[in-house]
Amino acid sequence: MRPRLKITEMFSTFAHFDSDSNAKWMTDNKLRRSIESCLEKSSESLASENFWSLYWYKIWQENAEVLAFMHLSAYLQEPCYWAAKNIMNKYDSPQYSLADYFQMGIASVEKIFNAFKPEKNDNLKAYAKMAFPSLLKDILRQRRDADICTNWALLRKVTKKRFVEALTHAGLSPEEIARYKLAWKCFQVLYVQKHAGGTERLPEPDQKLWSEIANLYNRERQSLLVSSGTELNGEMIEQWLKKTVVWLRSYLYPAVDSLDVPKPGSDLPGDWDLPQLRSESLITELIVRETLQERQNQKAQIHDILLAALRKLAPELQEILQMYYKDELTQKEIAQRIDKQQVWVSRNLSKTREMLLKELIRWVKEPEKSQEVVNITSIPDQLKDGSVALDEWLRVRSW
Repeated sequence: MRPRLKITEMFSTFAHFDSDSNAKWMTDNKLRRSIESCLEKSSESLASENFWSLYWYKIWQENAEVLAFMHLSAYLQEPCYWAAKNIMNKYDSPQYSLADYFQMGIASVEKIFNAFKPEKNDNLKAYAKMAFPSLLKDILRQRRDADICTNWALLRKVTKKRFVEALTHAGLSPEEIARYKLAWKCFQVLYVQKHAGGTERLPEPDQKLWSEIANLYNRERQSLLVSSGTELNGEMIEQWLKKTVVWLRSYLYPAVDSLDVPKPGSDLPGDWDLPQLRSESLITELIVRETLQERQNQKAQIHDILLAALRKLAPELQEILQMYYKDELTQKEIAQRIDKQQVWVSRNLSKTREMLLKELIRWVKEPEKSQEVVNITSIPDQLKDGSVALDEWLRVRSW
């Protein structure tokens, strides 16, 4: 594929899911015209994805511009897709599909932009490949906290402010909210206080208790409600609070929908002019970053350092690295293939990466004293940046 055509597709194409697991790539016409306009005004030497990712990132960082955000979102669709696929294969949860995992990641892509530090590692895609899995795991952890909380625990924990916000969001009128809030308060008085120190798995209320809650509600409604409404029985109170829980979960833990990405094939909102290339200082800065010979020399040195360290490893350790990074097998699949326990694979993968990373960090810190032992735990920033570079190298190197 010609460089300019490849760049155009990278910065204007989005994943579109026809089903929960079937994705195809579709181009947003406005973004395509935008990047084509920029490419026409630039030289052939700028047909580099790294140049344009930094270009749009700088514009987004300085101006929070929507067009730049859209280009960057398109650019990170592919790493988000593969991260979603790997997470799905790893956790094998019936609750979420590939489309769900993908939308969780891409809807939170701004977090990756905010955490990205181009002065430390100027490869946005390599950083995203590392960041998306962690981002998805955090989201799943938060959602699991919501899932393990029973209806009754949720009614115990929610604040009055959140309660009212959730019912307002569900479309209830102020009079309806007041009635539901009174029912909730009666529930707290007769049930939740009995389990003030209880666990997340509070027991199901019985019919006797529902009747007592209804009786308390019917007594209090006359004096506490402007519009007292009709008398309720225990079954009606139970249904009210179950509906309340649904509204609370919908408000507090909404389903993920990637609203920050335009629908494939659509135009961006508004009558926007196609962008002109921005300030000469920005262009010059990025060209220098892209074309300096020092960068190539550094990459070559990193390659030599890591290759030499890799060759020192035992053959079985080289083998599991190849299966993990080149063949993209999971730890479980590797264990089955070499007839080892998964814990052995996990431990040795971590140990091997640490050995390679120590060589890389040693070189980064003091190339002229590369034989000295470096305590990598004392330099967390270098460790983090080196880890990104190491994983990128292991994925793309020729095995």
